[in-house]
Amino acid sequence: MRPDTAEPGGEETTDGFDAWLALQRVTDGTRANIVADVVGHPKGAPSVDELAYTNPSLEADTIRNHLKVLADAGVVAELTVPAGQRTRGYPYKFYRVTDEARDLFDRTGLFPAEAWQRQYERVEKTTEIKELEAMPRPEA
Repeated sequence: MRPDTAEPGGEETTDGFDAWLALQRVTDGTRANIVADVVGHPKGAPSVDELAYTNPSLEADTIRNHLKVLADAGVVAELTVPAGQRTRGYPYKFYRVTDEARDLFDRTGLFPAEAWQRQYERVEKTTEIKELEAMPRPEA
């Protein structure tokens, strides 16, 4: 096996991304729904509030725990608005799929962006959620 690939058994790529671990983490039903919502989000980086809206059966803390598992596996990255640029009452943390995970998803046919974006567009949103969606996101 080449050192820049990962296969079952947990071998990491040269950048430290373990594709097998990432696949294990995203195949959990709840985490798969969260990843699909991240991929489908119009800006590709929703806040926990937005994820809670699209996953009404989950508490925000549960979503945060799943995001931590996904981040630890290299599937998502947290984007944080710097302290001096935050707006009171609005989220300052957002989550995006990492480049390594996107590459893995593209190779395996998981979470096709266009399909999940179309699905996300169909969700009826409140004025508050539309406002959150329109917020600028920090750079990666």
